[in-house]
Amino acid sequence: MTNTDKPSPEDQKNRYLINEDGTAFEDCDMIEKPVSCDTVFKGHVFSVDLAEVLLRDGFRAPREIVRHNGGAAIVPMDEQGNIYMVRQFRSPFNQILLEIPAGKLEPDEDPELCAIRELEEETGLKTGHVESLGVIYPSPGYCSEILHLFLATRLSRGNANPDDGEFLNVHRIPLRILLQKIDEGEISDAKTIVALLKTARRLGI
Repeated sequence: MTNTDKPSPEDQKNRYLINEDGTAFEDCDMIEKPVSCDTVFKGHVFSVDLAEVLLRDGFRAPREIVRHNGGAAIVPMDEQGNIYMVRQFRSPFNQILLEIPAGKLEPDEDPELCAIRELEEETGLKTGHVESLGVIYPSPGYCSEILHLFLATRLSRGNANPDDGEFLNVHRIPLRILLQKIDEGEISDAKTIVALLKTARRLGI
């Protein structure tokens, strides 16, 4: 297909984005080419880059990118279908949020091992079986963070050991109640919503 050919409906649906004049371009045409990149902030949790990229139309554009190692989050579910959740204060929103256990990845750390570690540190629970629920990009417009989601079953008691400065309460809540809380807007944390909905689908709920 040339740039002047009109795409078929199937092409429009599956392969192409359509310009205003009806011509088509493929996804690869949207790739931005880096021109420059400077790190302007480096903290304990993330760094910030100011970059410039070359667009498909030949113009240049600025990009502000938060570089983050990523994290892992886990849904601990007992045999009765209860989920162990944590409530903790989140400074950016000045709110206490209800979330699944989660934590940031150390450099080169295995996401599953990170999730298992965070599970025991935050709830005092160990798991005999872990399965992946996939990954999500929480804020792809400006942040490189990838969150790995897991489901933990065959739970047993261990020893909680929260990080320094981390204060939280653990709550045991039936999954069906948590799904209601999502529908009613009582759970706002993105990773928690996605992971619980994925768990429900996996269970056929």
